[in-house]
Amino acid sequence: MTLTELRYIVVLAQEQNFGRAAERCHVTQPTLSVAVKRLEEELKMPIFERAKTRVYLTPVGEQIVQQAERVLKEASTLKDIASSGKDQLTSPLHIGAIFTIGPYLFPEFIPMLHQQAPDMPLYVEESYTATLRRRICQGELDVIVVALPFTEADVVTQAIYDEEFVVQVAADHPLAAYDAISPEQLDAHNVLLLGEGHCFRDQVLEACPNLRRGIAEPSGRVRTAAEGSSLETLKHMVASGLGITILPQTAAKAGSSSDAILTTRPFVAPAPMRTVALAWRASFPRLKAIDTLRDAIQRCHLGKDA
Repeated sequence: MTLTELRYIVVLAQEQNFGRAAERCHVTQPTLSVAVKRLEEELKMPIFERAKTRVYLTPVGEQIVQQAERVLKEASTLKDIASSGKDQLTSPLHIGAIFTIGPYLFPEFIPMLHQQAPDMPLYVEESYTATLRRRICQGELDVIVVALPFTEADVVTQAIYDEEFVVQVAADHPLAAYDAISPEQLDAHNVLLLGEGHCFRDQVLEACPNLRRGIAEPSGRVRTAAEGSSLETLKHMVASGLGITILPQTAAKAGSSSDAILTTRPFVAPAPMRTVALAWRASFPRLKAIDTLRDAIQRCHLGKDA
């Protein structure tokens, strides 16, 4: 058996579909199927139960995949140890960020990080917290940018900055007449939120618990954007007169074609906020790369606040 075959069965167990798993592994479906079948024959044990549209782990397959995940994690640690013997700022760094941070952070800090570490190739991706959590534990990412709270065994987290939430409305909206807005004032208006799976949605509902009533009641004014929507989608919906929304400050400041007809208002003190943090495996040895990344992000954030 090979590490590649172990990765195939781990991804297939997650996707439960040969086509999607092959796409994630960047191979053809027949290649992945043959490799999985070869591993099952070597182990003399079926790992998956195959249906027409999905595959399922057998009881023994669950144990095999769990062990494969541990093997892949340890293999990643070996690579980390080897790379630490080289210049820590020349090996590639794989960075992930949640959807509500990545689009606004990456364009800002990547040029600054390139100035500080010009020979360190960067690979970046955006995803949900749950996906980033899995990928960093499996060694597929080196460091992730998430919102606290974030806890995971054998993963170190470090807060890097705070940012307040603001209310974004159309420039001619009644709430635009206020200098600051209380959570209770939102009850009378259509509030647009991201869909399930976005941690920012949960943070907004925690900061403004009155909005939960708007979700629970059939006639409530809280609306969820379509699956896959982004903060930029919410901004365009607000510009179209479909309601108001709540954004992290960095997203509200980011330029868009709708800026001329949008305005933001802070919350009354104490304003709700989130803490953005870096997270990396405790075994990851390239601490100089982490330090350089942290410095670049904090410099960008301080520059925005200036």
